[in-house]
Order: sequence, then C-alpha cells, then structure tokens
Amino acid sequence: MGRILAIDYGRRRTGLAVTDPLRITANPLLTVETRDLMTWLADYLNRGEVDQVVVGHPTQMNGQESESMNYIRPFLGAFRKQFPTIPITMYDERFTSVLAHQAMLAGGMKRKDRQDKAVVDKIAAGIILEAVQIAFQ
Repeated sequence: MGRILAIDYGRRRTGLAVTDPLRITANPLLTVETRDLMTWLADYLNRGEVDQVVVGHPTQMNGQESESMNYIRPFLGAFRKQFPTIPITMYDERFTSVLAHQAMLAGGMKRKDRQDKAVVDKIAAGIILEAVQIAFQ
C-alpha cells in the first residue's frame, strides 16, 4: 500500500499533504507555487511512493461547483495525461480553510502566522487528506 497525496489546488499556491506509507497519519507537506506544481509532482510522484491522489473539489453551499473548477479542470487533464497510472479522486473541500484556521487557533499559532495563506493551504490539504483516509479504509 502506498501513500495518498492530497492537493488543495489554488490559482497562486497549492497546498500538499501526504499520508505515511501505512496510511495511518495525514501530514501537511508544503505549499508550492502553482506554476511549479507539475514539475514538483513529476519529481515527487516518480519516486513511486504515492499510489492515490486526492484533489479538493470546490463546491458552493448549494452543492454546485464553484468558479475555481475552471482552473482545476485543466490541471486535472494535465495530471491524467502525465500520470495515467495514478488514480485521482475529487473530494468536497467546503469548509477546509475554516477548519484550518480553527486548528491554527486551537494550536496556539500566533496571529501573524495564521495570516500566512501558504500555511492555511497546506493545513487545508491535510484536512482533506484526513477525511479521505477515513473513506479509503
């Protein structure tokens, strides 16, 4: 069993999180500039440790896709073309940024650090991954 990689795709930055090889823990990994994401993924995924990818699916409160899907769809197409053997799943990401902020508050993170959107993005990816772990077990 390989790792699951979670991607919280954004126009400027993309948050990433990964499970351990046994899929027991979900760990925020880092935030990558979106323009560098495919290069980073090629390096990371070619190591062969990841066998499942989950991408946050932005939806509105009424369940319809948000406008962000206009930017995510091209990424999904490029990903499937470059990594055809790695399954990719979409996961509803509503409230992940809110939950990330709550986790930072609960963890005692300083206000200045909580305002760093890169930190929020990688924590949000971790929250997506934690939810997905439950679904895949």
